[in-house]
This record gives sequence, structure tokens and C-alpha cells, in this order.
Amino acid sequence: MNNAIIFENARVVLADDIAYGWVAVHDGVIVETGAGKAPERGEDLNGDYLIPGLVELHTDHLESHYSPRPGVKWNRMGAVMAYDAQIAASGITTVFDSLRAGSDVDGGGFGPELMALGEALQQARDAGLLRCDHLTHLRCEIPSIDVLEAVGAFAARYPVGLMSLMDHTPGQRQFRDIDKYLQYYCGKSGKSVEAVRGEISRKQAVSSDVVPANRRALTALARQLGTPIASHDDTTVDDVSQSVAEGVALAEFPTTLEAAGACREHGVTVMMGAPNLVRGGSHSGNIAAADLARAGLLDIFSSDYVPASLLMAAFHLPEAAPNISLPQAIATVTRNPARVTGLHDRGEIRTGLRGDLARVTMMGETPVVRQVWRGGRRIS
Repeated sequence: MNNAIIFENARVVLADDIAYGWVAVHDGVIVETGAGKAPERGEDLNGDYLIPGLVELHTDHLESHYSPRPGVKWNRMGAVMAYDAQIAASGITTVFDSLRAGSDVDGGGFGPELMALGEALQQARDAGLLRCDHLTHLRCEIPSIDVLEAVGAFAARYPVGLMSLMDHTPGQRQFRDIDKYLQYYCGKSGKSVEAVRGEISRKQAVSSDVVPANRRALTALARQLGTPIASHDDTTVDDVSQSVAEGVALAEFPTTLEAAGACREHGVTVMMGAPNLVRGGSHSGNIAAADLARAGLLDIFSSDYVPASLLMAAFHLPEAAPNISLPQAIATVTRNPARVTGLHDRGEIRTGLRGDLARVTMMGETPVVRQVWRGGRRIS
């Protein structure tokens, strides 16, 4: 196997510039970059963009592969392999698999399947079958009565790279608007409006009982593990103040300009959904990602529920927010998510960093992934 490769004739997206030139990778590490013609022949990219491999912090798409229809559970290893292939084909080389911890009040959700998916991922990793570098993001549903048990059991067996504190109790945060809550969960579950409305009071009662203690226990566990903490759907200044007191490093999907501004004041990194930008707004009726970008309050994108949206958002961002250059936009899906989670060996095309790279061509205004390498090895 040849452990050296040169990528030539490329538009190389560097940290603060786009340079026509070449990149050399040896033993999985970037060893040299240069402008103009490469010193020797290599992989001819024919003028396409060469960008760092994307770093995805929050995608729950594995659960869509595992449960493709309501009530259907697919073969878990088959789900992991199909998901991994889709992630790689989207230009993502490092992915935090966002696994839900904690069951719904009414018994739904992925609480019971958490360990099964964790085991399948570990088996695939041990067998060397995974294209991408897979880490774990536990989406901790803090209104759940079994979230502490689920997180504790998982963390005792598998590493946890990120924990988010999620509270989808109706009437607050993402779902302050009960009508939006009904619209979302009726569509997702197939239940009637009357059935979902009947669940609301039960969920609110359970949340009131368990959330404070669960938040304290989960933040203490994260500190013990040395795991970064993310807040979720911060809406008010008080929400952000609580996050800061808990040592939160990352704010996932703040729902208002007020909350995002407070995050910036306290040095909390702000992440928004890439589909929000691509679609032109939030599906829940909250703040648009483009508005935060234009205000200088957006640091990171997550693909959330559409892996291909990550690259699309990065290339669309300079048009939606002219104050942001393409290298800065690419950083929202590469360097910035890597840094906030302590991954300082990737996220840029720079000597000494990992050879995680993606070749991107443009079809009109749409970026298309043509090839992907992780550590200099072709994965898609």
C-alpha cells in the first residue's frame, strides 16, 4: 500500500484563503502544501475544491436507519453500516453519533435501544469496518425518568465524546408554541391531535418532578468523565445563565437572538442546524440561522437530520451572510466543531494535521462531494 499521496490542481480551502495548488499527505498526515503546480504528479482534482473533512457534532440519522418506520426495528449492524456509508458520502470524516438516552413518559423514544446501538458501533469499530471516525454524543433527555440509568450504563462501557442536556417538555424552549409542538409530534408519531394533546400535561408534570435533579446529576457525571457539555434550545438569558453555571461549552440550536447574544457574551460556542439555513428558516418557527450568521453569532453548523445539508450550508453561507467568507464558512463545519470538542488534530488543511479531506465540485450552486479521504485513505 502506498502511504503517500499528492492532491494537485485543486482549489485548496485553507484557514483564511483559497489557493490554487496542491497538498501532500504521508502516513495519514498532511506534510506539505503549496501554490501552483505540484512538485510531482498525483491525484488530479481538475480544479475542484479540496476542503478539510467535515466534523459533525449532532446527527441523529443513525436512528432513522435503525427505525426506518414507526414500530420497525432494522438489523442494527446493517443500520450502522448504511449510516456510516451515507455519512462518508456526505464529506464527513469525523462524526459524533447522537444517541438518545432516556425514554419518553409514554414509553417511546430510543432509551431501550441505546446499548444495542452502542454495541453495534463498537463491534464495527473493532472490526475495522467503519469509513468515518465515530465518536459518541449522548442526547440526554433530562425529563426522562430513566435517563440517569441509561447514561450511567452507557458511560460504564463506552467512551462519551459529548453530552447534551435536552428538554423537549411542551410549552418551553423549542416548543414554547404548543401548536408547533402538536404539528411536529403529530407528524412524527402519526397520532391524532387529541392524543398528543392528552400527553402534554403528563409530560409537563414529570418534567417538573425530575428535571432539576437530573440536570445536576448529569452535569456532575460529565465533569467526572471530562466530557464537554452542550445545552439545547436555549431561549432566554436565564437559560443561558443556567448553562454557563453548568459549565456548558456549546449551545445547540438557540431559539432566539437574545439567547445567542447571551451565549456570545459568555464565550459559549453557538451551533445551528444546517437544514435551517438551507431551507431558509427553522421548521419549529424559531430564529433563522442566517439571521444569527449576519449578526456574527453563529460558530458551527450541524446536519441534524440531513447529513448532506452540512456541506450545502457551508457553501451557501457566504451568500446568506456576506460578512462571512468561504474559508470562514468551511470552518463552521470543520475547524470550529473540532476545537470545541478538543479534537486539535483535524479540521484544517495544515501541515501536521490529519489528512482528512474532501473533494467538492459545484453543480450550479450545489456543492457535490466527489471523493473523501480519512487519514489519507479513500473512504468514499
